[in-house]
Amino acid sequence: SAYRFTLGSVAGAVGATAVYPIDLVKTRMQNQRSTGSVVGELMYKNSFDCFKKVLRYEGFFGLYRGLLPQLIGVAPEKAIKLTVNDFVRDKFTQRDGSIPLFAEILAGGCAGGSQVIFTNPLEIVKIRLQVAGEITTGPRVSALTVLKDLGLFGLYKGAKACFLRDIPFSAIYFPVYAHCKLMLADENGHVGGFNLLTAGAIAGVPAASLVTPADVIKTRLQVAARAGQTTYNGVIDCFVKILREEGPSAFWKGAAARVFRSSPQFGVTLLTYELLQRWLYVDFGGIKPSGSEPHPKSRISGLPPVNPDHLGGYRLATATFAGIENKFGLSLPKFQAASATPVKTKAAA
Repeated sequence: SAYRFTLGSVAGAVGATAVYPIDLVKTRMQNQRSTGSVVGELMYKNSFDCFKKVLRYEGFFGLYRGLLPQLIGVAPEKAIKLTVNDFVRDKFTQRDGSIPLFAEILAGGCAGGSQVIFTNPLEIVKIRLQVAGEITTGPRVSALTVLKDLGLFGLYKGAKACFLRDIPFSAIYFPVYAHCKLMLADENGHVGGFNLLTAGAIAGVPAASLVTPADVIKTRLQVAARAGQTTYNGVIDCFVKILREEGPSAFWKGAAARVFRSSPQFGVTLLTYELLQRWLYVDFGGIKPSGSEPHPKSRISGLPPVNPDHLGGYRLATATFAGIENKFGLSLPKFQAASATPVKTKAAA
């Protein structure tokens, strides 16, 4: 619905902005070739070294290079992803609120696949802007320059690798997130803001780390190769050349930065999305997010069934009078059930 799409757009923009510097570091680490660098290119020992050098040579705003096109694209991307996941989950959710695991995985996979139409153009523009600052003496690169060079069909370069990354990521992420929410819910079934953030961050760890090889391949395919660097003709060709020239460890470049980016990003995104759904809830016949409403337990435990005829005496009438102190505008002392345990008498001396 337009309602969920709007909330997803806002949530996606907030999450992307919060962790964008980490995303830039991740991209530069993945694009760095183990076989050497070209003249004038900055080289990084690790993610922290990359962060320091970007800050030193490009300034604070260098950490946000390419943010604007990212925000333009991430709004519909995350909106579609969250909306499709909720839509498919709603279709498989039972009357008691449960949903089979296969349906959770299917919903996540559908969400990941549906976003690629927006993700791929967004990613290729963002990546080329992020790595442009590595050549300190190079010409200034803008989003319009990238769009002009690539053309419409060029924006979907590396789309297969994008599918290989996004479908398994979402198929892992959303089920883990849903189950983490259940584990972190209080005794009434309510999940607070901090626990929502925690659930989103925890789910991002396995999802982001396990698909890092696909993300490395996607980055290599989408970056414009410089003079002397290896070029790739597709997913399989890229996989074979990286494995042959740089070894298996190259597929895990930027894994730490990816986890530290994706984990908090999706934590903030899902937190924002669910809080907006609670604060601005509109009933369109869908299912409200789990954990959004508390389900308080009865204040009197072990009540017998409601007995409208009051047969059986005072004890069986307990269920009828439970909570009456708050009914009909009354403000009475809390109703207490009489103890059913008989009083023991002292034994005769």
